[in-house]
Amino acid sequence: MESRTPPRRAVYLWGLLTSLGVIAGYGAVLLANARHFYTDDTESQYVPLWVMLGRRLRDGELPVLVPEHWMAGNYAIEEAGLLNPPQLLIDLIAPSVGNLALYATVVKLVFAIILGLGVYRICLAYGARVQWAALAGVSIPFTGWLLFFDEASWMTAFTGTAWMVHAWASGVRYARGRGGPIPVFVYLYLAISVQYVFPAVEAGMMIVAVAIGELIYQRTWRPSLRLLAVSGLAALAGSATYLPSMLSAKVTWRGTAQINNDQFLTVPWSESLNASLPSTLPAFTSWWGYVQPMPVVYIAWFLIPALAFIDWGRARAAWRELSGIALFAIAALMWTAGPGTIGPLRWPARVLPMVALGLLLLVCVLLGRFATFKDWRARGIAAAVLIGLLWVRSFAADPHNWLVHLGAALAVAALGALVVWLAVRRGTSAAVALAIVAVFPIAWFQVDRAQPTPMSWNLPSDRDAAKAAFPEFAGTTLQLGDRGLIQPGERTLDGAYGSLVFGNYAKDLERTYVSGYTPNGHFWFGDMLCMRWDTSVCPDAYRRAFAVEPSTGKTIVDLMNVDRVVLQKALFPEAGAEEPPAGWQWVDYPGHENYIAVLEREDGLISTRNGRISAVQGATAVSVAESDTTSRVKVDSDGGGRVVFARLGWPGYRADLDGKEVPFTVVAKSFVAVDIPAGTRDGDLTLTWRPPGWKIGGAAIALSLAGLGVFEWLYLRGRKPEDDESAAPAVESIPDGDAELADAVR
Repeated sequence: MESRTPPRRAVYLWGLLTSLGVIAGYGAVLLANARHFYTDDTESQYVPLWVMLGRRLRDGELPVLVPEHWMAGNYAIEEAGLLNPPQLLIDLIAPSVGNLALYATVVKLVFAIILGLGVYRICLAYGARVQWAALAGVSIPFTGWLLFFDEASWMTAFTGTAWMVHAWASGVRYARGRGGPIPVFVYLYLAISVQYVFPAVEAGMMIVAVAIGELIYQRTWRPSLRLLAVSGLAALAGSATYLPSMLSAKVTWRGTAQINNDQFLTVPWSESLNASLPSTLPAFTSWWGYVQPMPVVYIAWFLIPALAFIDWGRARAAWRELSGIALFAIAALMWTAGPGTIGPLRWPARVLPMVALGLLLLVCVLLGRFATFKDWRARGIAAAVLIGLLWVRSFAADPHNWLVHLGAALAVAALGALVVWLAVRRGTSAAVALAIVAVFPIAWFQVDRAQPTPMSWNLPSDRDAAKAAFPEFAGTTLQLGDRGLIQPGERTLDGAYGSLVFGNYAKDLERTYVSGYTPNGHFWFGDMLCMRWDTSVCPDAYRRAFAVEPSTGKTIVDLMNVDRVVLQKALFPEAGAEEPPAGWQWVDYPGHENYIAVLEREDGLISTRNGRISAVQGATAVSVAESDTTSRVKVDSDGGGRVVFARLGWPGYRADLDGKEVPFTVVAKSFVAVDIPAGTRDGDLTLTWRPPGWKIGGAAIALSLAGLGVFEWLYLRGRKPEDDESAAPAVESIPDGDAELADAVR
């Protein structure tokens, strides 16, 4: 087999240029919007979660459960990445950083570099020249959906993709005998354990595509079987991340497994014809109507026109070798068109980064091996026709901006002409350098044009200033408000954010608030308080919170051991003027009257009195010891009784009385309660929670590591001296006009 191994020096040099190109692209984006990488879910979900998790990790705790966070407190099923080592490092650093927007941007830049280098590695694994591989690596972080959603907002999708591409590169190398199984396992495990299901499923789709592609290419089943086996071991280890979610699904919003189709965030295949026009605004249904305000289907300005400069005669001979990439791209493209929901997988537009990845890899590998500039005039005409088709499709999707689309088409044509001229006159390196540099102003243009972004919550990013502006609320606070009632001009520290919290913002402030941002909320608790994913509630929530639970005779806030209830004035205009509930009083917090009215208990904090015991019937119960996952209580009961805990009834609880397991129940489908047998004297009651399936998950990790050891042993045992890549010559032929690369190879 002919070697296409580039000189090691060239690999490192263009790898460095890939990293520097990603950094420059981030700089261009920040010039357009300094908060681009700190918006939507990043500011409201992920970064506050990092801060809270980091504080607890520093205290020596693995925060799998925080009962006082209630509906959002089961972090074994949230997107916390508790079994992902790089994520835990991010968490550990977070509490020491005051500027959260800066921290989020730096973390995302690191992962953007990881992503870019992973794509660079894939291209090299398929034999592309280093220059075109670098172009793919620099371009991928600035493709439409990645730039405007995954990087700007949905952090776990972004990090999962960054690890997945390295698994792809290592998988090809392993299947072709140029690398071992450990990198495949590690990168796949990191992609799976970010605790977001899309990267896990996409990684599986990628491995299957690569395995089939290698079977087609090598015409033997053993390399693909080895790859599938090692990937299966990684999936086995990763199952520990998802077992708690699967075994808790019956009590969450995600409890129903269904497959259906609708038009929301399903993307017609025709929108892929917009992939190279920077101005494109695709047409499909989302939160903002039909024509989108951001170019989320954009991939790269050169992607479509470059098809005219590929020697398709030579490329056809390599179809077997590149079939894995093509299969992946086709599968991703089909997924984006629906169905709209497949169990926990909803909104197919989320797969657009996989379409971008597959098509970008395919084109850049083809360019990296079969680019040609012979008959450049005829090829230039073909490229112009393709650019014309781009304009037609973008005009059809968004006719009101036809003039902007025309300007973008002319700019792409001019850039392409200059790249071709440089390739013919100066060689590949100069041409690719211009193609890379063009990524930066396009990224700036796209982000600047999308301002003001429709996604931003505009949460404060300065933690010290935010904590100083917010009331000193001790204990556990239940807020009843609706985020939708905050006017745009009030989203400041001097406005609503100095008094109200939504999403996970309370974690930035180091305050304990009921619930937070959760895509996996407890169905019955949310129904009881009509509480939504971002902590917003309905106007009936106040009545519900102070309603009496019949079997205990206590109010819901009493069963929750809540110390304080904060009412948003915009949702409850009469708050503070009406008579407070029995045992409660209105308390003034000067400077916050415009936004909130505060109810506090007349006899002080209740959450610090008797552990998490919230109701006792027919018995006496005294808390002995408390942790987030365990309550130890001394109990007595002559005729039998019941102890109710301020703990949400997540699957995973176990109750023991004097060392023997006893049954427990759930009050109002929400609160854990243990029945105490008659005649109990000085009983030792222990209520313990563990993530469901944790023993199976631990065994799965151990088994997968043992299996990996076997495959690594087999790999080392079967290696031969000639398998070392460093001994392989770089002998592939050099195309016309590529004198610079020819000199490097010689």
